[in-house]
Amino acid sequence: MKLTDLLSLELIETNIKGNTKESVIDEMIEKLDHFGAINSKRKFKKAIIKREKESTTGIGMSIAIPHGKSKVVIKPTVVFGLKKAGVDWDAFDGTPAKLIFMIAVPEEAAGNEHLKILQMLSRKLMNEEFREQLLSIETKEQAYELLGQIE
Repeated sequence: MKLTDLLSLELIETNIKGNTKESVIDEMIEKLDHFGAINSKRKFKKAIIKREKESTTGIGMSIAIPHGKSKVVIKPTVVFGLKKAGVDWDAFDGTPAKLIFMIAVPEEAAGNEHLKILQMLSRKLMNEEFREQLLSIETKEQAYELLGQIE
C-alpha cells in the first residue's frame, strides 16, 4: 500500500487557510466531504475532536496527524495540508504544525488500517530531508509526487 492509494490531488491543500487547530480540522473535513469519503461532516468532526482530547496528534517536528474512526467514513482516506506559517497543535516539542495529515478510516476497518497508515507516515516523516522537501512544495502535483514515496 502506498499513501497515494488513499490520497488524490483534490485531497491536497498546499495553502491551508485556517489559523487555529479547529479551523484547519474543519478545512480538511470539508475536503473529505467534497471528495465523498464521509457522509457526515459533523459526526466525523466529533470523532477527530474525541481523539484530540485523548492526546494531541501534534507529534512534533512540525507535523500533526489528526485521525478519526467513524461509521460515517466510506473508505480509508488521507488529506494532506501544508501550512507554511504553522498552527499551534499542542505538540510535545512546541513546534507549530506545518505538515498536517488527516486520516479517516471506517470504524469497522479501524483495527489495523489507521495503524498501518500511521506507521507508513511516521517512518517516512522521521527523515528530515523528506520533511524539508515537503515543506518546500509549491503545487499539489509536487506534493502528490513526493507523497508517492510513502509506502
